[in-house]
Amino acid sequence: MKILVFGNPLIEEDSLPFRILPGLRKSFPEIEFKEYDPAEELHEEGRDLVILDAVQGIEKVIIITDTKQLNTDAPRYSLHDFDLGITLKLLKKMDLIDSVKIIGVPMKISEEVAFSGVSEVIGELKKNFY
Repeated sequence: MKILVFGNPLIEEDSLPFRILPGLRKSFPEIEFKEYDPAEELHEEGRDLVILDAVQGIEKVIIITDTKQLNTDAPRYSLHDFDLGITLKLLKKMDLIDSVKIIGVPMKISEEVAFSGVSEVIGELKKNFY
């Protein structure tokens, strides 16, 4: 199993996935956690993606499985505004991916609560993966 880790380690509210990453790697050595740059070719990671990312507007760790749940209504003015949600919707529409599971971490929770919630979700995903 591979989990693609998104975020920005330089921006506090977007860095939580990276801050809990060392603990996740230690707790789940059988899982490949790949720090991912959104500019990379996401469709080359396989047809069924698992992503860990900070999500605005949620209160607890959740799994998002439907790209229709991703808010892509914000105005777009440049390629810098071309975010993960739009990329995933396009890949799905072009039939380059079959499924996506986003482990969404609230932007404003503690590392301990985030780690606990993400660990629980990964445990559930592992049951269905192996």
